[in-house]
Amino acid sequence: MATSIPNGVPDSVAGRAPGRWFGPNWRARGARMLAFVTLAAFAVFCAFPFYWMLVTTFKDVHDLINTANNPFLFNQPPTLENLRVLFHDTLYLRWLLNTLLVGVLVVLITLVLAVPAGYSLARLSGRHGRQLAIAIFLTYLIPPTILFIPFSRIIGTLGLQDSLWSLVLVYPGFTVPFCTWLMMGFFKAVPRDIEEAAMMDGLSRFGAFLKVVVPLSSAGILTVVIFTLTLVMQEFVYALTFITSSSQYTVSVGVPTFLVRGDVYFWGSLMGACLIVSVPVAVLYNLFLDRFVAGFTVGALK
Repeated sequence: MATSIPNGVPDSVAGRAPGRWFGPNWRARGARMLAFVTLAAFAVFCAFPFYWMLVTTFKDVHDLINTANNPFLFNQPPTLENLRVLFHDTLYLRWLLNTLLVGVLVVLITLVLAVPAGYSLARLSGRHGRQLAIAIFLTYLIPPTILFIPFSRIIGTLGLQDSLWSLVLVYPGFTVPFCTWLMMGFFKAVPRDIEEAAMMDGLSRFGAFLKVVVPLSSAGILTVVIFTLTLVMQEFVYALTFITSSSQYTVSVGVPTFLVRGDVYFWGSLMGACLIVSVPVAVLYNLFLDRFVAGFTVGALK
């Protein structure tokens, strides 16, 4: 004859195995499981473009154009033909070097101008300092198309047409205002007492700035570097207009110009070019993600 177990009797007393999911911590376990599922879905969503580029890079042309094939898998053996077209039939390596050269020079110019300017505005008290900071930031909001004609006149007067130096001259006009505003917010987060203590120990103001303030602001400086490099790599309009020789192209112009011919798209080579450029940037973002987020959010904290 079956016996009933009274309600409210603990599982251990009633002879049942203790509940694993419906114990006292079932809410915490459910929250962790939900967080894990959400993060896993987000990770798959973020990694899918890289997977798509990787698969497309090594797919055969017939595998790509056959709509009956599964686009997410290799229906035919992988091939290196797309990479051969990219590296042998185009000047892709030269475009990479051009982009790297312009990026490094623009980063250096931006740091030389934006870091001291941001520090000066952060330490400039009063209404005029705030107004000047807002005016500098507003210049970043001006659409690039409005500045196209004056920049063209400057480039023509200086004789820099079809030269990478034209991009080195123009790009800081977009990076310096925003990076100055960014560094200003970061320098405001550094207490003045630290500088004053360093100056009491014998350092000059410039020495305290270099040895105390700059190391504490490394997250902001790293943000400036990443932002500037990203802008140089993706800018298209000015690079297309000021540069006419294929040997002087950057990646953002050379790849679509030579791998899109009329209505013919070299999808495998296009995805290979994008993959080679995007992977280092993605690795850089992930290695310094905490500092990068801090650089953009420090100005929002008081």
